[in-house]
Amino acid sequence: MKMKLTDFKFEIEEFNVPDKPVEPRDAANLMVLNREDQSIKHETFADIHKYLNEGDVIVYNNTKVFPAKLKGKKEKTEADIEVFLLRELQPENMLWDVLVEPARKIRIGNKLYFGEELMAEVVDNTTSRGRTIRFLFDGPNEELYRRLDIIGDMPLPPYIEREPEEIDKNRYQTIFAKERGAVAAPTAGMHFTEELVEKLKKKGVDFVPVTLHIGWGTFRNVEVEDLTKHRMDSENYYISKESSDRINKALKSKKNKVVACGTSAVRVIETSVMASGMSKPGTGWTDKFIYPDYPFKITEALITNFHRPESTLLMLAAAFAGFEFNKRAYKEAVKKDYRFFSFGDAMLIL
Repeated sequence: MKMKLTDFKFEIEEFNVPDKPVEPRDAANLMVLNREDQSIKHETFADIHKYLNEGDVIVYNNTKVFPAKLKGKKEKTEADIEVFLLRELQPENMLWDVLVEPARKIRIGNKLYFGEELMAEVVDNTTSRGRTIRFLFDGPNEELYRRLDIIGDMPLPPYIEREPEEIDKNRYQTIFAKERGAVAAPTAGMHFTEELVEKLKKKGVDFVPVTLHIGWGTFRNVEVEDLTKHRMDSENYYISKESSDRINKALKSKKNKVVACGTSAVRVIETSVMASGMSKPGTGWTDKFIYPDYPFKITEALITNFHRPESTLLMLAAAFAGFEFNKRAYKEAVKKDYRFFSFGDAMLIL
């Protein structure tokens, strides 16, 4: 089946889109899709233990979102500006790839001030809104991040209309967050609590970390009708030998399954696959675009949120669940008033 962009279009006004997660996190709704018998069950996320067995592996993304939105002033004119830190280019030179607003007023050579904490200089243009900046800061990289933690705001998804709050520095983060570098959270992992993880570990479920630093491209619209012509933004990933070995142990087992927690975890493990079908450790950049009918090599079950129409995240979920089954699940979710998008409810696809 050749899929088109319009196959993934639906009206956004129908949905319940929260601007903060439920508390406790595992009180979120969980829709369980069984691909074998095409059944749908309704649970709470805390009930996920009923569908996992001793020896199953949950692969989670341990990336950490940092406060990437900075409000500041332009030198001389004192005009208000906003800088969105996309990625660190050269840590030793404090060079960053950023988006700026208002772009028309921010030119090469301009100095930008962020309170008394920090100053930067624009050194290059990249796109209409993109710039390369150098922080004019004489100190270690960790000190730069400490200052960003003080003055920066969390980069909430663009469809959340409220202003970021200080509490979002913890709220828009998973309990697994460890490796700093993302500007968007791996939101499927946000449903886990420490208590639920402990309960699953006692049952013998193995939690395996991988890293993919999710970029702002995760929210970028697909602009071509022919999906074969869409190109994903590259994102940095890492999978250790220990993680690959634990995944491969489950793959070789007849009774255990590899459960990807989130679309970013899927993209890491499906990028890491060898010709043998096993996982290979490594680090690099992935622009893997997964949509129907992608042949999954490693992923055997998926935990994911309910995603935006026409998004690459929705396309990945549809590729795994099956397009028609996924479509039916979304109609069911609307009918049952499930919460959608980053702070919304979850589905488990078996």
